[in-house]
Amino acid sequence: MKKLFSYALLLLSLGVWAQTSQVQLTKKAPLTEEQEKRWSHLDLERDSIPGMSVDKAYTELLKDKKGAKIVVGVIDSGVDISHPDLKPIIWTNKKEIPNNKKDDDKNGYVDDVHGWNFLGDSNNETLELVRYLRKGDDGTEMYKKAQKEYEAEYQEVFPYKETVDLLANTDKVIREHLKKDDYTVEDLNNISSVKFDLFKSKKIMLAYAEDRGKDFRDDLEEFKDYVYGKLNYNLNKEFDGRKIVGDNVEDIKDKKYGNNIVYSKERKDSPHGTHVSGIIAQVRNNGIGGDGIAVNVEIMPVRAVPNGDEYDKDIALAIRYAVDNGAKVINGSFGKDYSPHKEWVWEAMKYAESKDVLIVLAAGNDGKDVDVEPNYPEDTADKKNELVNNVIKVGAINYNYGEKMVASFSNYGTDNVDVFAPGVRIYATVDHHKEKFQQGTSMASPNVAGVAALIRSYYPNLKAAQVKQIIMQSGTPMDFEVNLGEKGEKRPFSKASVSGKIVNAYNALKMAETLSATMTKEPKL
Repeated sequence: MKKLFSYALLLLSLGVWAQTSQVQLTKKAPLTEEQEKRWSHLDLERDSIPGMSVDKAYTELLKDKKGAKIVVGVIDSGVDISHPDLKPIIWTNKKEIPNNKKDDDKNGYVDDVHGWNFLGDSNNETLELVRYLRKGDDGTEMYKKAQKEYEAEYQEVFPYKETVDLLANTDKVIREHLKKDDYTVEDLNNISSVKFDLFKSKKIMLAYAEDRGKDFRDDLEEFKDYVYGKLNYNLNKEFDGRKIVGDNVEDIKDKKYGNNIVYSKERKDSPHGTHVSGIIAQVRNNGIGGDGIAVNVEIMPVRAVPNGDEYDKDIALAIRYAVDNGAKVINGSFGKDYSPHKEWVWEAMKYAESKDVLIVLAAGNDGKDVDVEPNYPEDTADKKNELVNNVIKVGAINYNYGEKMVASFSNYGTDNVDVFAPGVRIYATVDHHKEKFQQGTSMASPNVAGVAALIRSYYPNLKAAQVKQIIMQSGTPMDFEVNLGEKGEKRPFSKASVSGKIVNAYNALKMAETLSATMTKEPKL
């Protein structure tokens, strides 16, 4: 069976190469607003945009087909399950009676009707680096390295405090004058007061808004949250956000913690997980915002990623929760440089492998080569050999076909990033029933998870390991050099990842159909 599978994939990948290797197109004109909102769905040959050929797959391959329901676990910061574009596709645990304060299905989690929240009421957290340093100098080279990294990161963020304080005060002056919290550039221009503080505030905010367009206030809020979040929480050695969770974070057997509240307006914690969920499966063609990659999907929210570094224990238990409750694909758009209990996550990955569940992970946003630098979670202990066959790691590209195609923030690695996918200016759902553009390998990963869900929906006889190989081998290859990382290292795109390809849904589904048919015809021994 294994030889037949490998041979079929070899033949099909050669066919895909013949189909795609001749495509050498560069889009000259800027993207239209509609193209920008759905560029990851477009086709390189048809649209001159290096998308994943999703629209082409729906119109040419899936038009008259029906797929099976697939549950996708989203391990993230939380998901706005009330969003109009997500509400119809949120997973419901039919074995659980809502709000009766009982564990009806005996899975260890009370009233987990729409998933589980392993963080409880906690949201802000430190970096794993800070937790390690807080334990004290252990005399190792690792400690010295950690201390050096901490100082570098602190000095990188701290200078922005003066700027963000000025902007925050400026914003406060304007809001008090206008008597409203949300205002526009037009509102700023209409301020006629000659009072010095107000006049100065108007000029400062207009200058800030000039390069940021109509969403300048959202940008300001994100800037403030980033700087204050880093200094007050992520890099604050005196802060411990875990106290209110109530578990022993060093004991993987201590599982009874958290709650069923996967979304809370008060916590302001869910734009990231909501965006990830939307990329995967927000309802297609309903006139609301953008379109998800996959249909026939139920999103299972599993909250385990705080504003700061995730705990290995939460991630390991979140993977197991998703597996035990029926997920066939899991998306993990998170990562960190230190992992004190990585073996817990490895065991969870192996558990998912044993249950035929595919895990899709973001490669990380440090613009570094992860063949030589850490980026957890990893599915390898030595950077060379995979511990499991069901994990796929995803780097990010943008819509600029050519040498600048790989996003400068995206991690890369010939041996430890499997494939690339769209991850720059991706339009999808966020909390408070809104939609917006976001970017990161966090957005590239759910694009791939969506393609994986499509394959598993329409070809349910294929195993997780086969789906991984199909995604990698059916992608669009590129035969030119690209710039990688913040320093723009030049490397052939074929050496930027294991596959050297961009995920292509159309090719993947064609390959899946052929392999599925081959397996169906194979005689049973």
